[in-house]
Amino acid sequence: MTEIPEHLRKRAAEARKKAESSDAPADGGGEAAASADSASEGGSKIPAHLLERSKSAKQKGGATTAVAPAAAGVGTAVAAATAVADAPVMTGPAGHTQRLLTVVKSGSIQDIKMKPLDKVHTWPHLIVVEFGAALFCTAFTLIFSIFVNAPLLELANVNETPNPSKAPWYFLGLQELLTMFHPMVAGVTIPGIGLIILTMAPYIDKNPSNKPEDRKIAVTLFTVFLMFWAVLTIIGSFFRGPGFNFVFPWADGLFFEL
Repeated sequence: MTEIPEHLRKRAAEARKKAESSDAPADGGGEAAASADSASEGGSKIPAHLLERSKSAKQKGGATTAVAPAAAGVGTAVAAATAVADAPVMTGPAGHTQRLLTVVKSGSIQDIKMKPLDKVHTWPHLIVVEFGAALFCTAFTLIFSIFVNAPLLELANVNETPNPSKAPWYFLGLQELLTMFHPMVAGVTIPGIGLIILTMAPYIDKNPSNKPEDRKIAVTLFTVFLMFWAVLTIIGSFFRGPGFNFVFPWADGLFFEL
């Protein structure tokens, strides 16, 4: 026998109670009712359109139905009771009846939460930050130039060589290497090895993370390269005096000009 859903039973019971509690006068011919007492358990009323749908479906499937009319008094609706013959019931695993239609919330079958992304768009995220950094550097250089003078020296005299004769600060690291090694080693071999190592660094360390603690190889290579040239530049700028000899700036003075 077909199982009636629980919400239809409750709705039919509420409608029956409402109809019994109302005291409407009966007309001459009476009002036709569109529901009948179900032959299933509970005796609840089923809407007429559901009965018609069930009846037509069972007729197509070869099921036999019998309608028993019941007489009632004047003004009472004519009720039809449907007796359903034994028919195979579609059951699922463990004997549970499966419904054809149901309402499923989207959250149970779809992932509606946004997943965090480790990438951002170049515009406006990256460009705005870089533009802000450029404005800060420009403002700092402008304010620094107001308080610190950087006068131009006099014209170079070809008959007089300054002592010490130093290269610009960005080349003082190479000039310092020339005091320690052969020119071929100081000017070609060591800088070339450094550039080759920096070029190979992305292929040695392929970690895509942007966190410094995850990029130990890349951070170590860059730190060694930076500190190597920074130390050489500082020594050539502040610790080299006349004849490019090693001096202490706090004892012999400072032989360096921007």
